[in-house]
Amino acid sequence: MFLLSASLLAGAVARAENLDAGKSGARLFAESCTTCHRSARGLAKGRFRLTLYLFLQQHYASSSDSASALTSYLQSVDTPAAAAPRAARHPRPGARSLRPPRPPMPVLNR
Repeated sequence: MFLLSASLLAGAVARAENLDAGKSGARLFAESCTTCHRSARGLAKGRFRLTLYLFLQQHYASSSDSASALTSYLQSVDTPAAAAPRAARHPRPGARSLRPPRPPMPVLNR
């Protein structure tokens, strides 16, 4: 009896199933990356698509398809500092601030 069950188990072909197959990059990020990263923005850091893809495939993705989907998603939400509007990085002198005005300081010695 034991030999019969062992031969049936050995003869059966074990198929691995890719649980990430068919998922979008956003869904892959939400299911596996949010444990360590709050947001996907800035994770691509302006890297070339190929280097980002190879890094994700080697370290984080379960297949080349999921690495490609994740790469596309990370690059789509990447906002490098060079693309930020200049006014947001360096306000013009004399430009109005969004903060309410402060009262002037009192003059102590006159």
